[in-house]
Amino acid sequence: MALYFIGLGLDSEKDITLKGLQIVQNCDHVFLEGYTSKLNCTIKDLEKLYGKEVKVLNRKDTEENAEKIILQKAKKNNVAFLVIGDIFSATTHLDLWVRAKKMKIKTKLVHNASILTGVSVTGLQVYNFGKTTSIPFPQKNWEPETPYKVLEMNQENGLHTLLLLDIDPANNKFMSISDAIKVLLKIESKKNKKVFNKDSMCLGCARIGSDSPVIKYGKAKKIMTQNFGKPPYCLIVPGKLHFFEEEVLHFWELVEK
Repeated sequence: MALYFIGLGLDSEKDITLKGLQIVQNCDHVFLEGYTSKLNCTIKDLEKLYGKEVKVLNRKDTEENAEKIILQKAKKNNVAFLVIGDIFSATTHLDLWVRAKKMKIKTKLVHNASILTGVSVTGLQVYNFGKTTSIPFPQKNWEPETPYKVLEMNQENGLHTLLLLDIDPANNKFMSISDAIKVLLKIESKKNKKVFNKDSMCLGCARIGSDSPVIKYGKAKKIMTQNFGKPPYCLIVPGKLHFFEEEVLHFWELVEK
């Protein structure tokens, strides 16, 4: 009996590894975290491939009710916990693994592609990225400035910044690239540290890892006007560029009219 952490990759049901697929097909219970990103397929597509029922968990299920929903089952059954992207890109999932270890539950790990490495398609080298951060949906009396601070720190060190955009799958709500830029501009208007402005060069990315990715490079004010199609999205603000990175970025550059 064991709890299997299985990465699903970035796109569809077809991105699971053969190793992961074989494990899922032999599990008694299959859970999917449904709160960190979005696959370009349906739950029915997963179930058809696996031949198993897939139960989607929200963040509360995993963070607060994991013992009842997942861990107790894993003591007597084979349980698969499916993660979009790689298994430990989100701290929540690493915490679940730690809790399982403390309960003496056997665990197995199956890794897969992550947005943290998938962004290399832009031409920016992954080891030139600094700290990754998220831009959450602004709420009443709560507009965190963490993404701006992380961007400032990375820029001071000449590093690229990957900004992951907030999602609310339960309400089919996904932060757009335009709204993410507006968040940064609003913080800049208050801080006035010249960290980010409408002329800042950035990359808007959609569906990285899929068969139809969209990547556009240009000034923030131009990126804001672009149609990126369906989510998931991310925003990248480059730091100091290597000459080869500059060469590849030209493939994504918007032509000024």
